[in-house]
Amino acid sequence: MGEVRIETSEGILTATLADVENRNALGAHILNGLHEAITRANDDDGIRAVMITNEGSTFCAGANLKVQSGAGRDEPAKLSFDELLRQIRQSPTPIVGKIRGHVVGGGVGLAAALDISIAREDVKFGFTEVRLGVVPAIISVVCLPKMRRGEALEAFLRGNRFPATRAAELGLINRAVADDALDAAVDGVLDDLRLGGPQALGLAKRLVYEVPAMDEKEAFAWTTELSQRLFRSEEAAAGMKAFLKREKPPWAAGGGD
Repeated sequence: MGEVRIETSEGILTATLADVENRNALGAHILNGLHEAITRANDDDGIRAVMITNEGSTFCAGANLKVQSGAGRDEPAKLSFDELLRQIRQSPTPIVGKIRGHVVGGGVGLAAALDISIAREDVKFGFTEVRLGVVPAIISVVCLPKMRRGEALEAFLRGNRFPATRAAELGLINRAVADDALDAAVDGVLDDLRLGGPQALGLAKRLVYEVPAMDEKEAFAWTTELSQRLFRSEEAAAGMKAFLKREKPPWAAGGGD
């Protein structure tokens, strides 16, 4: 589908948001395309990570206002926006954002939901919903855990735009870099992900999302069982053997040091 261009190279599936005319708004075409990309990656053992990036000056403009206002029509979506955000979190395949355009409204939630997001420092972010008479409701679920309360209140209530460097300070993305450093920064992340065990990467994501919600006793019980099970796994045996022999693990392809 033209609105999301999907390409695969060297174990990385790249999903490029390409609905430039609509500023990559979260219409059915974009939702369906991202769902397809993530599903395809999760079903392919040869895919080590998904990278989401964009064409045009906007990474994602949030909701499709033409459709939401009743002034336009869209194709049926295979899943809702909240379901896409859950799919991103639950995906065992790491998902990385290379953000080379402005990010507003629901687009901020998309960027914040990705496992690792790096943006060009000259792009702007903004929770602009209140200026339209709505609120950042769905995306608050993925954004608020990353933000301090006072900073979230200011961002949600003012509705103003702020630079990517501020988005990084707020914890919404991992970092902001100069335009000419963006490709290298993201490539470095992807190279490191290629060195991680496929099973281990998916379970590392689960730790981040699930352990904070457990009480201490439950957390220690689950993580102890998980650790013991992983140390007995074929993946760990291969990884430790390669480490002791000072070799790359068998799953690594073109990874970093």
